[in-house]
Amino acid sequence: MPTINVYNMNREQVGEVALDEQVFAAEVKEPLIHQALKVQLANRRAGTVKTKTRSEVSGGGRKPFKQKGTGNARQGSSRAPQYPGGGTVFGPQPKAYNLAINKKARKAALRSLLSMQLKSEKITVLDKLDFTKISTRDFAGFMKKFELTRSLIITGEPSVQLQLSSRNVPYVKLLKADGLNVFDILKYQNIVMTQDAVRLVEGALQ
Repeated sequence: MPTINVYNMNREQVGEVALDEQVFAAEVKEPLIHQALKVQLANRRAGTVKTKTRSEVSGGGRKPFKQKGTGNARQGSSRAPQYPGGGTVFGPQPKAYNLAINKKARKAALRSLLSMQLKSEKITVLDKLDFTKISTRDFAGFMKKFELTRSLIITGEPSVQLQLSSRNVPYVKLLKADGLNVFDILKYQNIVMTQDAVRLVEGALQ
């Protein structure tokens, strides 16, 4: 069973915690990680982009000029695609990009990523993470103590002080344990978790 050191906010080791090997020492399944990421990114797409065809563009109710005798190619409408302001040919139309992945596969992908991050020593566990007041400077100082950049902060129930202190720090994202997802784990280099978040994640992914 893997273990990891637990630190306080001053980067002092205050103990160790045993991690569930099913979650943090699982077999890494890269195809599932790719599938889960593909599904998550596809489901973010709105699919609302649209261009107007020649039948939807206003105007162009009559022929621009007579059929014969002008020396020009015959034209039926000034809203044909070759005219400025005309309709678009084969332009994008609204569509749904939604994909699906079953819960078992999604959980396996998250277990794979957490196991990879633990093996790479990219996970830091804290006994707690909270501030007595709203202070971006205090939060930045905490990050500096741990030499962290581009970090995903995972907590059980973040306080208002923590949320407001961290929101203006670049390359940092605060996330509740139940919102853990493949994209954010891959996006950020480091993961900072509180002890209660570790237990919540383990319970959700077993």
